[in-house]
Amino acid sequence: MLDINPMLLGITVIVFLILLYLLNSWLYNPLLKYMEDRDALLKKELEEVSSNDSEIAALKAKAEQIKTDAKLEAASLREKVIADAKELAESKMEAKRSELATVYGAFKESLTKEKEQLNSALLSQVPLFKEAVKAKFSQI
Repeated sequence: MLDINPMLLGITVIVFLILLYLLNSWLYNPLLKYMEDRDALLKKELEEVSSNDSEIAALKAKAEQIKTDAKLEAASLREKVIADAKELAESKMEAKRSELATVYGAFKESLTKEKEQLNSALLSQVPLFKEAVKAKFSQI
């Protein structure tokens, strides 16, 4: 039936052990080293990505701060410009008011003089009117 040849069995065990040793040194160890290196590289890249995320978040926060500061500065500049414009408008209005007041005063004075002249002219004409009225009554 089956005979077991001890020499052949010994050679087979020796070849098997040599094959295990060669596979371990040429295939398994380099493959395991490559997998460990790859895992380390992936961990390193994940750490870099997470640090980039924190940098991005910090930069976004800084950008938001700059934006809010710019908005506040623009609002203050707008308020200043509005205040300056109101002040300029008030000064122009006050100058125009004073100019109109002097023109009004001069007009009022000229009206008063004209009134006095008309009164004096009418008073000087009163005797003539009396004469004319008497002449009209005498004709009736």
